[in-house]
This record gives sequence, structure tokens and C-alpha cells, in this order.
Amino acid sequence: MNKKSIMHQNILENYLNDLLDVQQFRDYCPNGLQVEGRASIQTLVSGVTASQVLIQAALDLHADAIIVHHGYFWRGEDTCLRGIKRHRIATLIKHDINLYAYHLPLDAHADLGNNTLLGKKLGIKEEGRFGEQNIAAYGYFQKPASLDELDGLLSSVLGRKPLIIGNPLKPIRRIAWCTGAAQGYFEEAIRLGVDAFITGEISEQNVHTARESGTAFISAGHHATERYGIQALGDHIAQKFSIAHHFIDAENPV
Repeated sequence: MNKKSIMHQNILENYLNDLLDVQQFRDYCPNGLQVEGRASIQTLVSGVTASQVLIQAALDLHADAIIVHHGYFWRGEDTCLRGIKRHRIATLIKHDINLYAYHLPLDAHADLGNNTLLGKKLGIKEEGRFGEQNIAAYGYFQKPASLDELDGLLSSVLGRKPLIIGNPLKPIRRIAWCTGAAQGYFEEAIRLGVDAFITGEISEQNVHTARESGTAFISAGHHATERYGIQALGDHIAQKFSIAHHFIDAENPV
């Protein structure tokens, strides 16, 4: 491996905050540097969630920083550092590793965002945005496909079979999508007149709404739909600042 550059933790945070325009979002958690580590960063690890598995992978790779989509300190959670939460944060502090986290700003970004990249991987032409803070997207397939064909496409792209509520023979032209746990946007997607809605998770009431509206609901996996933004962000940082980057896809069936 070629010799890599070294950057300061604050330079990285300031750059990411500006790139992802974090001040424009009302989020459920703090975006930016959540756990402070060593000042100099030469090796970066990225992953969807700041789990102990990801932290251990960062240790094995001698990383100076971790960047994730799902970090810590969520609204409404217990603020005490106990149990699993204590163990994760204690590991980061003991080994002097920085943890950066970007939630809604990464979902929404026009180039590196989860929704933009999932749409591109599925071959969807984006028309516009909707939902909370315009995070969700809608558009169309240039070549109409059946719901059954979309099932095959998602299985191939995401590496997991989605749960689909709808007629397999239903033609799909217009579609809305939002990665992660965005099942609450389903009725708003229906009002847009789409043929199907893709998100990561499904709730009990979504099944009935899909059957009664005729709009297909596709639960494609929270983790599976949100791998692309954080990987692209890590690659972008590595290229711009000439530091090493390793994306860790910690297995998660949800």
C-alpha cells in the first residue's frame, strides 16, 4: 500500500459537516464527531452501525477513526453509560479512536446519499423528493417491469430477498423509495400515484394499506438499503484527503 497522508480530526469533521450540510437537518441524534479520539487520522473505517463488531474490525485494521450512519446518543434513549453502550464507548476511548456519525444528512445527500445511490443501483430516474425534510425520493423506471421482476432485481442488487406485499404481475413504472425505517411514508407515497414503495422495514398496518390501495409495499432490509451511502462517503474522504479507507459490511439480516 502506498504511503498515506495524515489529517486532523477537526479538519475531517468540519469538512463532513459542510459537505453534508448538517445544520439544515432536525435529527434524532447528534451528527458529527460523537466520540473524540486521537488528533491525527491516517486510516478510516466505515460501516452502517457503530456495533462492537465494527469497532473490533477497526482495531484489527489499526484505524484512527470510524464513520457510521447509525451512531450513538439517540433521542429518548437512556443517557447512562451502562452495559453494551458502555462497552462500545469504553473500547473507543481506550484505543483512542474517533467516532463520526451522520444520519439524516447522509440519507438525503444528492450525490453520496443512501436514497440517491439506491435509486441509481436500481436504475430509477429520480423525479423529486418528499417526506420529512425531503429525504424520500420518487421517480420511474424507463422500462416498465413487473413486481416479480423487481423482486429479482432487488434480490440481485441487495443480496437478500425482499418481503413484497402486492400482485407479482403488477406492472411497475413509477416508484417511491426511502432507505432504512421509512414505512411511515407509505401513505404519502400512495398519494404521489406510484405503483410501489421501497423501504427497509415494514409494520403490520402497511400490509393492509398495500392490499387496499393497490400500491405494492417492498421491505428490502434496513441494513441492506443503507450500505451504499456510508461506503461512498468513506471512499470520497479517502480520495480527497489521501487516507486509507476500509468499508466493513457487518452482516445483518434486518
